[in-house]
Amino acid sequence: MQTITTTDALEQFCTRAKAAPYVTVDTEFLRERTYWSKLCLVQMALPGKDGEAVLLDPLVEGLSLEPLYDLFRHPGTVKVFHAARQDLEIFFTEAGVFPLPLFDTQVAAMVCGFGEQVGYETLVKKIAKQSLDKTSRFTDWSRRPLTDAQKAYALADVTHLRVIYEFLSKELKKSGREQWVEEEEAILLNPETYITRPEEAWERVKTRTNSGRFMAVVRELARFREAYAQGKNIPRSRVFKDDALLELASTKPVSLEELGKSRLLLREARRGDIAEGIIAAVKAGLETKPEDFPRVPDEDAQLQVNTALADLLRVLLKAKSEEAGVAAKLIATASDLDRIAAGKRDVGALTGWRLDVFGNDALRLAKGEIALTAAGGSVRVVQV
Repeated sequence: MQTITTTDALEQFCTRAKAAPYVTVDTEFLRERTYWSKLCLVQMALPGKDGEAVLLDPLVEGLSLEPLYDLFRHPGTVKVFHAARQDLEIFFTEAGVFPLPLFDTQVAAMVCGFGEQVGYETLVKKIAKQSLDKTSRFTDWSRRPLTDAQKAYALADVTHLRVIYEFLSKELKKSGREQWVEEEEAILLNPETYITRPEEAWERVKTRTNSGRFMAVVRELARFREAYAQGKNIPRSRVFKDDALLELASTKPVSLEELGKSRLLLREARRGDIAEGIIAAVKAGLETKPEDFPRVPDEDAQLQVNTALADLLRVLLKAKSEEAGVAAKLIATASDLDRIAAGKRDVGALTGWRLDVFGNDALRLAKGEIALTAAGGSVRVVQV
């Protein structure tokens, strides 16, 4: 098992990869103790049953990853990942680069009818007809040296991927659905997918009240927590958790004495920089003018959903997903169906390839132009 530990060796491998039609890639990382993922290992394999497969150790001092990033920019070699989102976040955050062109086998598998969010182990069993040894799944990948068992486990994530990629790419060509996968991967390749702005952090906090003043304090507390976590490179939960944030937004402490009465705040957050940041955030929220209160999107909560139509749309979705051999969740979400049933048309299920597979009939059903009928164990669309 070859482990690359020098920039020269990495450049030589990447040069060979640029001459190949594709390279399979996976990473191992840690994130439990940091805000940003810590890249600990990169695995890559070239085509062929016995094609070259290597481990790249990014923790080696003096090793530059620029040859890898140059490979990612090379248009002649497809970069194959499985469930690529976290991998792409690492490379975008560290180097501002995306592997292009990209092929995500999890997305492709959903388009090819393997179910929703299908796992790598499932595809290995169903396509590669192999089994995976998962004994090293919970490895601390930042520790050195790695054992042979850990290295073998890591390499298996890219060697079987070759068979999976070749199978799925052929299936997509047969069905003419390559564009479907590209549309889904466009989300993965959008920088906005990975950018977390402190001023927008409040939008991810689930609250039971949308009171303007309360939400203003929530916004300032979430902004402080996100900025502090990013600056210190620690998980946001290490600053304070959501339940503590909501408690603080309710009690609104403006002094260390008042802050000390919090039931849910971590001990470390009751003093020092975090405590001062909390008090400043609460004061900023209290001083916010009403016209500057955060506007909570409540359109969906006020939707006038035709529940009977929503139920019919769910039946139609199931029928269409089975007919197309595509995971239903990939076509439309429950929220999509409710919005369509409420008369909304700015819905993902009514765009791109989804419009052909499901959206057009969904609109016709909403207009009363078609009906659904049971035929044996299936559902059919009939003209009205």
